[in-house]
Amino acid sequence: MEPQIRPIRQSEHPLLEDLLYEAIWQPDAALRLPREVIRRPELSVYVEAFGERAGDCCLVAEVDGRVAGAAWCRVMHGFGSIDEETPELAVALFPDFRGAGVGTRLVGALLDELRRRGHAAVSLSVQRANPAARLYPRLGFRVVEERGEELVMRCAL
Repeated sequence: MEPQIRPIRQSEHPLLEDLLYEAIWQPDAALRLPREVIRRPELSVYVEAFGERAGDCCLVAEVDGRVAGAAWCRVMHGFGSIDEETPELAVALFPDFRGAGVGTRLVGALLDELRRRGHAAVSLSVQRANPAARLYPRLGFRVVEERGEELVMRCAL
């Protein structure tokens, strides 16, 4: 599975809502939250009016003409916010594309883009039990805060 990594197209912005839902770690498929959960203010901040704020950045992975996932960030007060200047990263892949290295390439490309844009760091939040929590340290993220089962991580760029 060889993804093409590219900037999101304006016409693809509505996909960010689907991807935000996929970004919510839900280990039990039988107990998935209703999709409306993404309308909660603490979640909708990740996607509402995306592309309209200075600094919004999103890359998608495309496989065989289909968007497989996205990595996006913006400066905001989210679960992984660490200060007023550091953008917070969100990443999600649709289920068919997980476990094949697509997420690693996608996040790596976004980190490169953030470096080019002059950011000093990026942060994120991940549940301790989420398998993705093992990916982020390989990409340079370090835990800066533990909030129960949630880890807040920072990557110096």
